[in-house]
Amino acid sequence: MALKIWLREGEKVIVNGAVLVALGRTRLAIENHAAVLREREIMAPEHANTPARRLYFAAMMAYIDEPGRDRYQDQVLLLLHDLLNAIQSETARAMAVSFARHIASADFYRALGDCRDLIAYETAALERCADSCRDTEPAL
Repeated sequence: MALKIWLREGEKVIVNGAVLVALGRTRLAIENHAAVLREREIMAPEHANTPARRLYFAAMMAYIDEPGRDRYQDQVLLLLHDLLNAIQSETARAMAVSFARHIASADFYRALGDCRDLIAYETAALERCADSCRDTEPAL
């Protein structure tokens, strides 16, 4: 069964490392296995600025850059190790373990989904931390 993708004019998609841009409303049918990321799933390097985001970026690169996959997989393992050592929440640990299982089975697309959940969790945790810091008086 083909993967069907609808693109808006100007929307980007990466297919096996090639960046494609829709020159009008476009409908694609991908008939075989391919590494596909829609624009909303693509992270620019400058946005990989937190532990979970760095993990996502490395996994994304391993997914779309098959020739360089080994280099990125090593980076994914190091980043995942550091993240697991820092995580205390059982919910976040479960997300990280699911991510690791998908990486181990080379199911990078599903791993990226798990990592998006980790990013959302991390974002909420950082916001809670920022809120609690604003609520306290600065130490002199």
